[in-house]
Amino acid sequence: MAKKKILLLSDDLRMSSGIGVMSKEFVLGTLQHYDWVQIGGAIKHPDEGKIINMNDSVRKDLNIPDANLTIYPVSGYGSQPLLREVMVRENPDAILHYTDPRFWGWLYEMEHEIRQNIPIYYYNIWDDWPAPHYNENFYESCDLIMNISKQTVAIVNEVAKNKPRKDWDCTYIPHGIHEDYYKPITNEKEIAEMNAMRKQLTDDNIEFVVFYNNRNIRRKLPGDIIMAYKHFCDQLPKEQADKCCLLMHTQPRDQNGTDLPVVAKTIAPDYKVYFSENKLSVVQLNYLYNIADVTINMASNEGFGLGTCESLMAGTPIIVNVTGGLQDQCGFKLNDKFVTYKDYDEIKSFHDDRKWKDNPDLTWGSWVKPIWPSNRSLQGSIPTPYIFDDRCRWDDAGDALKEWYDVPKEERERCGLAGREFVTSDESMMSSKWMCQNFIDHMDTAFEKWTPRKRYSIYKA
Repeated sequence: MAKKKILLLSDDLRMSSGIGVMSKEFVLGTLQHYDWVQIGGAIKHPDEGKIINMNDSVRKDLNIPDANLTIYPVSGYGSQPLLREVMVRENPDAILHYTDPRFWGWLYEMEHEIRQNIPIYYYNIWDDWPAPHYNENFYESCDLIMNISKQTVAIVNEVAKNKPRKDWDCTYIPHGIHEDYYKPITNEKEIAEMNAMRKQLTDDNIEFVVFYNNRNIRRKLPGDIIMAYKHFCDQLPKEQADKCCLLMHTQPRDQNGTDLPVVAKTIAPDYKVYFSENKLSVVQLNYLYNIADVTINMASNEGFGLGTCESLMAGTPIIVNVTGGLQDQCGFKLNDKFVTYKDYDEIKSFHDDRKWKDNPDLTWGSWVKPIWPSNRSLQGSIPTPYIFDDRCRWDDAGDALKEWYDVPKEERERCGLAGREFVTSDESMMSSKWMCQNFIDHMDTAFEKWTPRKRYSIYKA
């Protein structure tokens, strides 16, 4: 039986963006089952206009003799003429769209053309309430919606409840982290390389490393991370604070964020804040997670949170804001039962500290110190009229850092390993293996169920 060919619309899988990284993970992880073609976007793509045939490299690297992968690079987010050209040339069996749907709005404007011939699948990254009814048309255009968080499943169900459909599926497929890439370091050679990297980035006397791995943009709150770190250090005697550091793997200066060296120098002049800004290999990034004693993510409206999940896979504990997909990494249980994506239809979100923070029925994993948002504001724009902005307090995050600091190193390591066990488990399904298998299972089912949409009717309320 010939393999199905899927046309992926997303960030170029060779890029280091979160969308690009995960595109690469599920494409390479399913090449034994599907052929892949990608229209790969970038802000200003250096390969625009080229056709990149990746067959030789992926066949050799993955030992899959019949692997097929072709990339059509594009600056921005492509166009209808380009899609028509690629569809004629490649003859795909389905389109898979992965990122914010409004970036590729032109795709949904030609749904009537596409779905007469092939289905449209969507890997949904929406991250917060209120339910985005302004996305209704995007969701309605899809035959399968796969969601990266349990909360996101509930969001889609809420949007779709006024238009029940029998010919589509909505399910939970979280991002998957490769457990062979991100792992605890035990090999002597790797330990030596890691220690050399640590010496290059920090001081010899550092004993406690707080790690931040996120973009320098406002939503990620990098300035608040520095404030949290200062609040933590303020609680320590000077001789102990001098043995701590905040290591930020990000662009120190970004027009979409702030000038972090100035923030650090002004806000926390007495404490050590270091920056890692060079592009790193997977091996090097894994070293950073192993160097860290704790990884922190205070971002609001976080769809998933790759950095903290990679940290757990590497065996390093985390601090996260209880919002969006970060909730899934907490391993929440209600009455000793893991919360499933089906439960979120009723729960909606655990963000409400008044309801959940001190609820005796709610527990979480030993690998995480959750921080409940203390403030919600309604943000919006013309294309995204409303979305909640869940923000946690930097002093709460600083207190969580102090809690991890007070945990003996051996116990922190044990907690981190429990986190790795969780993200590779049936309960979380956050390993690459789980993600790719779930992809295959749900897409194959969707292929079997799908029939061409020869006619369309105007919806009447």
